[in-house]
Amino acid sequence: MRYSLAIFDLDGTLVDSFPWFLRTINDVADHFNFRRVKDEDIDELRHASSREILSRLEVPLWKLPAIARHARRLKAEAASEIALFAGVEMMLRTLADNGVQLALVTSDSEANAREKLGDAASLIAHFDCSASLFGKPAKFRRVVRRAGVQPESVIAIGDEVRDIEAARAAGIACGAVCWGYAAPAALRALGPDHVFERMDEIRATLCPMP
Repeated sequence: MRYSLAIFDLDGTLVDSFPWFLRTINDVADHFNFRRVKDEDIDELRHASSREILSRLEVPLWKLPAIARHARRLKAEAASEIALFAGVEMMLRTLADNGVQLALVTSDSEANAREKLGDAASLIAHFDCSASLFGKPAKFRRVVRRAGVQPESVIAIGDEVRDIEAARAAGIACGAVCWGYAAPAALRALGPDHVFERMDEIRATLCPMP
């Protein structure tokens, strides 16, 4: 399948923010009075869905908007600690050079996203940021309309169970990367259209050689 639009997640997909998350999560837990994450909890949480994670950490849904705003501020302060994964800019540039429109849908702010992407931000044609935890399907649909393409020619690429679920809810293909927040086994269990174990596999799949 030839894709004309690729919608990327940011954290855990293009930028290596999981180490920052692990250093920060318990400060956020203390601030918002939900359950702290112990070292022995991490693997179990990486295999869980977003709703399961919220349940296990005892995070009430009504707190999510405030937690998200707080996390964005912390990310902005820690921007220098969060780098792109190796090969991201080359991969994005190859896709753009081969006529694939690029979009970014993330829970982070656009300002944070642009800072993390650096020069690679200029390759992104469509930004739709500050997504709520379960708000990606609507943002995917909006980006597809804005790009002027058919849903069957669109793929969303992310690193979490909710990214796969959101793509399916929006009627577009989904690709899962194995280097992010969720455990690869949890992603594979949902049967995404593509599973990427290395960054260069994205380029090879979306821009196959003739």
